[in-house]
Amino acid sequence: MSSPISDFIQKYYLHFNAAALVDAAKAYEQQLQNGGKMLISLAGAMSTAELGKILADVIREDKVHIISCTGANLEEDLMNLVAHTHYKRIPNYRDLTPEQEWDLLENGLNRVTDTCIPEEEAFRRLQKHIYNIWKEAEDKGERYFPHEFMYKLLLSGALEPYYEIDIKNSWMYAAAQKNLPMVVPGWEDSTMGNIFASYVIKGELKASTMKSGIEYMAWLAEWYTANSENGIGFFQIGGGIAGDFPICVVPMLYQDLEREDTPFWNYFCQISDSTTSYGSYSGAVPNEKITWGKLGIETPKYIIESDATIVAPLIFAYLLGY
Repeated sequence: MSSPISDFIQKYYLHFNAAALVDAAKAYEQQLQNGGKMLISLAGAMSTAELGKILADVIREDKVHIISCTGANLEEDLMNLVAHTHYKRIPNYRDLTPEQEWDLLENGLNRVTDTCIPEEEAFRRLQKHIYNIWKEAEDKGERYFPHEFMYKLLLSGALEPYYEIDIKNSWMYAAAQKNLPMVVPGWEDSTMGNIFASYVIKGELKASTMKSGIEYMAWLAEWYTANSENGIGFFQIGGGIAGDFPICVVPMLYQDLEREDTPFWNYFCQISDSTTSYGSYSGAVPNEKITWGKLGIETPKYIIESDATIVAPLIFAYLLGY
């Protein structure tokens, strides 16, 4: 592949983490050319970091076939869509005192590294509309996954009056248009998860209206089985539950369900700036996953020890021919 970014990284990214980036990008491309599929997992605050500007293109160009993300990444893409101009950047975030942090809270600004999410404009603009969709489903006796409710919200057009960025830069909108398969483990700890729980506590909604994490795992098991003919790769941004949840589906399938013909993930790449630490999920090297039955000896394995906000856009740009 020849393009400005691919030519640049192949000329200058020759060693260490830079070379690992190039190797991982080429192997990702080969995975797709071989007819394989790819899962991308999103941890951290990648939506607030505006990864959607390029991830949306990755989705539209069919360079990813399923996404696993935290509840925060699920909702923060929508928050950025409807409240972008109200966000506040804090370039000196490393130097803030506790008193300055408290002032941000008092002003309804929840900080994620250098970016503050405006509570009123972001959370509350979504809340009334998503509640209506939750309530409508419950009244009909219907149940959906968290991401399915978000897809319904986006495709309903209810948020259009609030758009503050170009809709093409919303990865969630791109995913909703394709009805992209998704799992959102641990959704309950997100802001929308907390809001849903508050309605349950107040007796206004039933917990059963929202499909659970166990149901996500059961669904993922069947999706993996049905789509693994040419192999499924695992491209992990960060660590945490967004990565740990889906990767475990393979040992569950062949150990607990005794489907011994289940193939391992056949590509693995993790972008992480976590300190290498055996026994840590985010910091463990890929070979440790062999002992857990997640990766095989022959699985191509890459770890890029760097900031995902720098690395992921470069790899995606390579795949897209930018």
